[in-house]
Order: sequence, then structure tokens, then C-alpha cells
Amino acid sequence: MPSRPPLGPPGRPPVLPPRARVPESPTEVIPRIEDEPEHGLYGGHGEYGDEDDPYYDHDYDHDEELDADEQPAPDVPADGPVRKTVRTVGELFITAGLVMLLFVIYEVYVTDWISAGKQADAAAELNKEWGSNTVGGDQQRSAHYSLADGQGFAKLYIPTFGPDYKFTIVEGTTDADLEIGPGHYKGTALPGQQGNFAVAGHRVGKGAPFNDLDLLNSCDAIVIETQTDWFVYRMLPKQDEIAGWAEGKGKAAKCATNKVQPLGAPYDKTVGQEIVLPTQGAVIAPVPYGQPPSAGQQAALLTLTTCHPQFSAKERLIVHAVLSRQIPKAQLKAGETPQELKER
Repeated sequence: MPSRPPLGPPGRPPVLPPRARVPESPTEVIPRIEDEPEHGLYGGHGEYGDEDDPYYDHDYDHDEELDADEQPAPDVPADGPVRKTVRTVGELFITAGLVMLLFVIYEVYVTDWISAGKQADAAAELNKEWGSNTVGGDQQRSAHYSLADGQGFAKLYIPTFGPDYKFTIVEGTTDADLEIGPGHYKGTALPGQQGNFAVAGHRVGKGAPFNDLDLLNSCDAIVIETQTDWFVYRMLPKQDEIAGWAEGKGKAAKCATNKVQPLGAPYDKTVGQEIVLPTQGAVIAPVPYGQPPSAGQQAALLTLTTCHPQFSAKERLIVHAVLSRQIPKAQLKAGETPQELKER
């Protein structure tokens, strides 16, 4: 039987040999792992690579750290001649389109505004003149021949276009004259006279007094006011209405009452509406396309001319009318106007 270790000096507790240390818990046998250094375990860039490793790619980690906006731009091939040409042509078309748009806005809206002011001034000046002078018919006609360019001398009404349609007619047909309003062709007859009282006007922009001229129908009234008289003209039959006029359109009340009919020779080529070239100046002759008859036998015509089609000066739209009635203002009450102004 083995012997026991000595119990120690008498009177003291026995001294026991040290026991082997038992782990407090199973986790104590797992080795502790230190936090990874900021630059890696071995001085790398956040990875386990070694900067001293000859096979380590130092640029790999650096490229991954770049932001998206720091990435180098991809290589763009230089523009070739075809690509440059296409781009240049496209830019030119865009610029031309913008210029054209601005031009249309100017012609249609800005010039209307400018002309409206000039027309208002001409009308005010004419009203002032009429209010301060009292002249007879013969004196009035003599004064017309000495009119200055751009000077107003009569007023134009087309009842079919509404009660607000009224323009002051000025002397002359230059660009400056027509910016004011409808212009009288110099050398043609004056309101009410035998021959051809010819007036031009714009169709688009600059007030566009004749914008709707193509909407007139045969027998429609066109009224001219002067200081002493009212003159009522009626549009002549159109070319396709002449044949069978008496049995057709001629029976309409507006035509029959005012005895509107084709004029016959030498006016057999003069119709209510036609389209001509700008070079056909015969439309404003005393007898359009014909030889004037002997003195005292001419009709009293009114001719309105404007560009055709709209936004183009390629052709001219012509309207011919014949004098139907003359009303001296002296025969009317103060402020009274012809009944024709109420037609629609």
C-alpha cells in the first residue's frame, strides 16, 4: 500500500499538492484573435497581400477605391468628316428653322401691331380734316389729285366681314404706304368716277386688310366713304357664274335688287374674282383687258388687289366691282349711314 505524503508539522493542517488547472469554460481553449490592423495583417491595403511580395499587384486595390466619377473616361473616337458634316448641316437646319419662326412671328403679329397704330393715326387725321372742312363734290375730287403719299382720303367698308371692318385708304402703294392701310393706285380713278378706282392691300401682316378677300361673293357690297358721299359698289359675277346668270345667281335678292349683271363688251373679260400674275397690270386699267369706250360711256369700277396665296407674292388675287349707288351725305340725317352697311 503506497505511503501518504507527510501531513506537515503537528498542529497545522496538512499541505496538499497542487492540482492541475481545469478550464473554466470550453471557450477558453479557443485562441484569441486580435483585430486586423488598419492596413492588413502584413501592412497591405486592407487585404492580406504583402507589399514586399513581388507578385502582389498594388494597383488592383487602388483602382477599386476610385469613385465612379473618378473613373477615367472611355476613349471616344475622333469625329470623321462625314460625322462633322452631318452635325454641321443639322445645326444649320435648326438655326434656319428658328430664324424662319421668328420671321413669321414678326410678319404676322409684330407688323400688325405697328400697322394698327399707323392706321389709327391716319384715321384720326382724316376725321379731323373732315370735321374742319366743308367742300363740294367737285372741289373734293380736285383735292384728291394733290394728295401726298400716305395721306388718308377715304374709308373702306366691307359689310360681309362684319361691322368692325373699316380701313382708311391712303394715297400710294409703296411699302411705306401699305403699312398704314389699303393704298390707292396713283393715276387710277377716284371714288365714284368713271374708270377704275384701284386699291391694293396686304393679305398677311401689316394689318392684313385684304386677308379674307377670297371669301367675297358676287353682289356683295363694298362701300367707300368720302367727305361728301357714300359710294356702294357690288362685286361682279364670277367667271363660272356668267353663263346662265339671269336664271341662276342673278335671281338672288341681293343681285336682282341692285341689278348686278355681267357688263358685256368691252368689259366681257372683267369678272368678279380672278387670279393673275403680278405682271398683269391690265387689271387696274380703266377697262381691264379692253379698250376704253368713248368718253362718258365708261363704267365706274372698283378693283381690289392683294397677294395670293397667303404668305406668298407669287400671284395676285383680284376683285372687280361696279358702282351700284351713290348717296350724298347732304341727303342723310346727321350720323345716318347707308343701309348697305348692315348687310351680312
